[in-house]
Amino acid sequence: MNTIDLVELGRMFSGNCDNPTPLFHDDQHAVYWLGVPEMTPFRCNTYLLVDGQEAIVIDPGCENAFDFVKMRVAQILPPEKVTALIICHQDLDGTASMTGWLAVNPSVKILTSIPANFILPHDDKSDSAFVSMIENPVYTFESGRRLKFIESPFLCFPWAFTTYDEASKFLFSGDIWAAIEMEWRLVVEDFEKHESELNCFHRDHMASNIAARGFINRLRGIEINAILPRHSSIIPGKHVQNALAYLNNLRCGLDLIYPE
Repeated sequence: MNTIDLVELGRMFSGNCDNPTPLFHDDQHAVYWLGVPEMTPFRCNTYLLVDGQEAIVIDPGCENAFDFVKMRVAQILPPEKVTALIICHQDLDGTASMTGWLAVNPSVKILTSIPANFILPHDDKSDSAFVSMIENPVYTFESGRRLKFIESPFLCFPWAFTTYDEASKFLFSGDIWAAIEMEWRLVVEDFEKHESELNCFHRDHMASNIAARGFINRLRGIEINAILPRHSSIIPGKHVQNALAYLNNLRCGLDLIYPE
């Protein structure tokens, strides 16, 4: 049973990034925030999802972040036990440490979009690339628990996708709901204030309202307990509807460049 109240966790969080922070646990299923390697206004979150003997790193980070993320994983389980990486788009701030993980475990699966498979091997400086295509939008753990991959094209990459964990009901949203935060907190407290921080990123980086509304339509009927972005504070359940409405009404990118 999940006993972690994300709102309370956010209030109690001291800013300590020396240890992984549990966000969810249920029997053999757990989600951890591994911290951020650098405290900048555009922080890079990395998450670890553990299910029984399987462990998946979500958006493992840039090349310089590899040692940090590996050290945080090692506080939970041996790094060689990481069985897969989820790479939601091909931006180097989330992919460049892939080669480090291939060196730790050459059989690690790279779960990404089919088009990204043609690009990611070019970033692999090792002798072998072990890239596995997501041809089926569902990943099933040995326990039977599932991850669902929900495409989010042009938010902000053409082949981007998000990951929905059915056990925790967490949505790992990649660059969607990313924010530039001068006063960072682990969990969003005031969403109205957070909107201005979202605007700093979304208005320039997201393609258009058509792309935003199209993605929101794909989320209809899905129960979301929290949104876990790559570059922002975690959005807890109490603010999920506000976050969906924000994206649905967003004017960005081409809407601003070509207003006619």
